[in-house]
Amino acid sequence: MSTSPSPASAPEAPRRPTRDRRADLIVALLALALAGWVTSGLWRDPNVRTITVNSSDQALFEWLLAFGGHAVTHGDNPLFTYLINVPDGVNLAVNTSITVYAVVFAPLTYLIGPPATFLVILTLNLAATAYAWYWLLSRHLVRSPLAAAVGGLFIGFSPGMVSHANAHLNWTAGWLVPLLVWRLFALRRPGHWLRDGAVLGLLVAVAFSIAAEGLFFTALALGLFVAGWALHPANRAEARAVLPNFLRGLAVTAVVAGVLLAYPLWLHFAGPQRYHGTGFDAVIHSEDIAAYAAWPRRSLAGEAGLGTSLAPNPTEENSFFGVPLLVLAVACFVLVWRRADPARRATLWALGITAVAFTVLSFGPVAKVAGQRTDLPMPFDLLGQLPVVNAALPARLALVVAPVIGVLLAYAVDQLRARPPRRPAALAWAAAFVVALLPLLPTPLLTSEREPIPAFITSGVWREYVSPGGVLTPAPLTLDVYPDGQRWQAYALSHRQGEFAIPSGFFLGPGGPDDRGRIGPVPRPFSALLDQAARSGTTPIVTEGTRNEVRADLEHWRIETIVLADEVHGAKWPVDEDALRRTLTLLFGEPQRVEDVWLWRVGPPR
Repeated sequence: MSTSPSPASAPEAPRRPTRDRRADLIVALLALALAGWVTSGLWRDPNVRTITVNSSDQALFEWLLAFGGHAVTHGDNPLFTYLINVPDGVNLAVNTSITVYAVVFAPLTYLIGPPATFLVILTLNLAATAYAWYWLLSRHLVRSPLAAAVGGLFIGFSPGMVSHANAHLNWTAGWLVPLLVWRLFALRRPGHWLRDGAVLGLLVAVAFSIAAEGLFFTALALGLFVAGWALHPANRAEARAVLPNFLRGLAVTAVVAGVLLAYPLWLHFAGPQRYHGTGFDAVIHSEDIAAYAAWPRRSLAGEAGLGTSLAPNPTEENSFFGVPLLVLAVACFVLVWRRADPARRATLWALGITAVAFTVLSFGPVAKVAGQRTDLPMPFDLLGQLPVVNAALPARLALVVAPVIGVLLAYAVDQLRARPPRRPAALAWAAAFVVALLPLLPTPLLTSEREPIPAFITSGVWREYVSPGGVLTPAPLTLDVYPDGQRWQAYALSHRQGEFAIPSGFFLGPGGPDDRGRIGPVPRPFSALLDQAARSGTTPIVTEGTRNEVRADLEHWRIETIVLADEVHGAKWPVDEDALRRTLTLLFGEPQRVEDVWLWRVGPPR
């Protein structure tokens, strides 16, 4: 995402003579309080509550935390697993593996379980993002703690961040961005290129592990910003002077990050179960032009009924700034520009270029206005064909714009406090900030209760019906819409009950059209039968040919035991457990009742 010039530029960002520890503490507590407010629905009972609009992703991240910790503590590969999608396995390097989080929080996962650990990380992500931006602004860009707090808290709880708080541990890790900004511009310091390059390389490796797509966007935005800043007439001489040191530092960064990421990058681009691009439609997952002026749903404006459905889903409201904030941002730009020296104007020029470029790119291949597609082609139509770019969702490029607005707000507040206008103008500015920011104050995420993990799993009784490392499957088979299998597996792994594998799963892998990715494996007859029963509530017609196809599927997956819980969690729609039981009984006969599940033994323990 975007930034401003180097901390070393004294005329651009003079530091406060002494750090205001009280202001630091107040902002940290405010950030933590807001993060707790946004996630408060989950804190009521982390093991029971789930994010209503995205329980599937929540289950996936809980599984990633449990699997990653288990893999590291047992000496397994944390980036490739055969515990799901039997027999092909899953390449987690091309998924969102969050390996660093899984390792760092493994003790907590073992202590309190994956759902509670997920909630702790989500809350800390939001608070840390706001505070990290406040820290960068207050230490390197503005004098006023209030200015830094306004900018940092806006960025940390901007509509896009709150939207992605609907279970995205990767995108809410926005605290990485100001750290990357800080360390990138530290490369300008003379005499420290080796150390600074190594530190940045380590940070790049961490960022890749947590949010590879976010790191890619950050690199693009910083590259564009640096080019615009360096080519500005006010900075050309300085840019030429620091360029050799900067390039040496970048070379060290590339070497350190390349060594640390050699294996993940090989898996990503050449390993098994990789894919090219994604199965998501870039037109659907692009930002509507009208979305920039719209209000987000999880905000005071949204609660007042002013929210819209312009996003492809509630987790992707990546802009949604509202008209008042857009007007305020332009006014802040003009205010700061009019009083700026050449160095500050170079910064504003580069910020403007970055914001406009990423806004236009976020529109995707063709422009959409208020939900209606136009025939107007957009620049992403060409860029989206490039490798790596073709795996990005264009709508998320709008996330880069929020930090630009946050920096402009901080600059404006800083200038207004340094050179206060007359009382009427001061009141007008204060009113403008309130009108623009108050409607965007976030409201808590929608949460609901999800079906409990059966006692068959929590008691460990499952080990009597599955050989060590053998294959168990819930009914219906695990997918993004039926995440129970990975929830059960996460419980078993985090409670050190042992391992069982499952067919299918919620992951991105090959098998989509044109060799692109898809969610889960290519459907097989058995999984399709159970999905039909679960959705429709009707029992399919079962013939001898059907049974032959199902037997072939069971052999392919090496399934030993099929389990139907009394309550199955459907992430997108209710599941008809009775229809599933009738279908499975037609296929395999009457089930056993074990603890609180129905169970069919369909293969010998291996």
